Amino acid sequence: MQRKKSIGSTITAATVFILLEVVSLSMLSSNATLQGMWFARATHNINASIWGGIENIGRYFSLRKENDRLAGENFELRSRLAELEENTLITGITRDTIGSFCFQSASIVRHSRSGQHDYFLIDKGELDGIKAGYGAITDRGTVGIVDATTAHYSYVMSFTNADCVVSARLGKGGSVGSLIWDGRHSNGGILQAIPCHVEIAPGDTVYTSGYSSIYPADIPLGITGKAKTVNGAFYEIKVELFEDYSKTRYVTIVGNIHEDEIAELSGLK
Repeated sequence: MQRKKSIGSTITAATVFILLEVVSLSMLSSNATLQGMWFARATHNINASIWGGIENIGRYFSLRKENDRLAGENFELRSRLAELEENTLITGITRDTIGSFCFQSASIVRHSRSGQHDYFLIDKGELDGIKAGYGAITDRGTVGIVDATTAHYSYVMSFTNADCVVSARLGKGGSVGSLIWDGRHSNGGILQAIPCHVEIAPGDTVYTSGYSSIYPADIPLGITGKAKTVNGAFYEIKVELFEDYSKTRYVTIVGNIHEDEIAELSGLK
């Protein structure tokens, strides 16, 4: 009887042992899977960081190559422009002529902003073929009129000067009036003496008229804004100028090669 109890105890112990082993193996398997997931996730994060770093480095060196290419292209363009300007200069005046006007590039070396009487100096003068009465323009409008010259420099009365008036046209085929500075804004103008019977609308483009011997016709000057009547007969129209005179650094001096002949026929000489 005692022997049967011993055998039963042994079997029970063995059964418990086996069950514990199964549970342990199951837990180990589960933990191994979880640990594997953690390891895989950590590996993915590390790989992502490495690949991202490699990609950023690649983009950095690619950007440097692109910058080098653009710098080389800019240098080539500047070289060609310098060569073109050198080949087109004759006795200081460019051979670039449109109609009766010749053109000469210049840089502003001093800009005096003195209220209603602004002026600026440019680095071209008599030896470059510049004369008093020539106009100063940019690709965004008229800038001023040459008032006096020395051998190497010119004094230019700025458009932002109460004494500067530009003959301007409302649209390329519209009425002609006088464009002056509004006295307040660096890109503000007023188009005067437009007859009241003329139909106007905000957003019309204002151009040089070509009636003056100073500037060629059809240089875009600005966009019209609000209008008011003066003496019941004319409009005064606000104009937002394309050129911001507070930021102008480079100009083109334009001269009418037939100026003396025009002045003689006009009885001015």
